[in-house]
Amino acid sequence: MAQKTTLAASVQAKNGRLHAVIQVKENGKTKSVWRALGLPEGASQTQVNKAFRKVVSAYEEEYNKRLARGGKPDADIPIYPFLCSYLEKAKPRLQLSTYEGYHQMINSRIKSYFSARPKLTVESITPKDIEAFYKWLAKEGLKTGSVIHYHTLLHSAFQQAFKDEMLDANPFDRVERPKKSDFHGEHYSEDELVALFELCRSDPIWPAIVLAGGMGLRRSEALGVRWSRIDMDSRTVLLDTKIIETQVDGKPVLRAIEEMKNKSSRRTLPIPDPVFEMLETIRAKQEINRKLFRGSYNRDWDDYVCTDELGNLLRPNFVTEHYRYLLDKLGLRCIRFHDLRHTFASVLLNKEVPLINVSNFLGHSTISTTANIYAHLDKSAKQSSADVISDIFRKEQAGA
Repeated sequence: MAQKTTLAASVQAKNGRLHAVIQVKENGKTKSVWRALGLPEGASQTQVNKAFRKVVSAYEEEYNKRLARGGKPDADIPIYPFLCSYLEKAKPRLQLSTYEGYHQMINSRIKSYFSARPKLTVESITPKDIEAFYKWLAKEGLKTGSVIHYHTLLHSAFQQAFKDEMLDANPFDRVERPKKSDFHGEHYSEDELVALFELCRSDPIWPAIVLAGGMGLRRSEALGVRWSRIDMDSRTVLLDTKIIETQVDGKPVLRAIEEMKNKSSRRTLPIPDPVFEMLETIRAKQEINRKLFRGSYNRDWDDYVCTDELGNLLRPNFVTEHYRYLLDKLGLRCIRFHDLRHTFASVLLNKEVPLINVSNFLGHSTISTTANIYAHLDKSAKQSSADVISDIFRKEQAGA
């Protein structure tokens, strides 16, 4: 066991307050470390001695721990403050939407769980502790996909701690990543999609619905469609902006981000007829509303398609919530707003559009992503495979 070091120290006054001045030798040089005693000049000797011993003893313990770590950063810190520190350091390299998501996770469930368990620190947490946290998340009602997000955040943070030599190994490497069960989104039939487009024409979220169901756009992409990116002559649109919703002082704030989910998400697409018709209608309606409401009309979002009658950009959360209300009002089968994207893909695949074309339209990073999500709908690919085998046997029988 390493012998503890006792440091030389004395009491000195500075600006009318008392301090312990501790002499520390590092790299062959001696430096003075000042620690406040929390007492004014003139305090009793008993008070001074007691405070002096407490402060110097605490510093010596910290100093000896540092020596035992061989200069490595202190890992004996609680999980929650460690993650707060990690997130701020990682912020410059994270997409804003990712940062906001991590911030919400850290300051809600992670804070709640780990603040109630202060003995769990960066250096003491074990795989068993991690699995207990995941079980707690499940009891809180989180689905496996959401638990995976927590695992990704925690694994990344502790990997950074490993790189910074706070830890000899990442404990999350010894925990099996939660397995996400296969999920196939619901989708509308062609008739249901046509009915939805027609019945919601007078609703404020009509343009968002048509962009999602008619072009397979994500919600953030649909709300980010801009007039300056649309070529009405060639009937194409460049998707290079997404809208995210954050909270500032408890109030929702919209942010336009010209940074897509991946490189392939930034794409130029042809505009189908129902979408083109919607765009012509919305552009004319916006021009009328600007003249009608004049000073009350919000001109900040003039470049955007998905605005309300006063020019305000549609909020992502409003679109999701209002969409559920709208389906119930119209008596239509309830599917998620994101399932309109699935509907778009299913319609194309059922019309025997090649998977690679669907993948490019959806903006997936790889065709394997599209295959994993929609292969169960790719009837043309399955049928063509069956047809190859059938042809082989027909030839064999014909030659017999």
